[in-house]
Amino acid sequence: MGELETEAQKTRAEIATSLRDLADQLDSGGDVTLDVGGTGVQVDPTEPVTYKLEAESDWSEGDTEAKQSIEFELVWWREAATAADAALDIQE
Repeated sequence: MGELETEAQKTRAEIATSLRDLADQLDSGGDVTLDVGGTGVQVDPTEPVTYKLEAESDWSEGDTEAKQSIEFELVWWREAATAADAALDIQE
């Protein structure tokens, strides 16, 4: 088990570059390496992969701004008989 998450402000161009890199890695069919807050995580998405895309806007009466967001999630299942089999491959 395990979870790593990061949040940082980036330019639109920086985000696009990161997404293109992820897309290229997914397209190659091999392992995918992610930089999660300075820590490397290597995953190997197995087929099929479920793709979830969500757009949201939060605003309340009296607010002067609305928070808008886009989230995407990729989910897949892999065989795991032990906790070690299920653990993330973290490269520190």
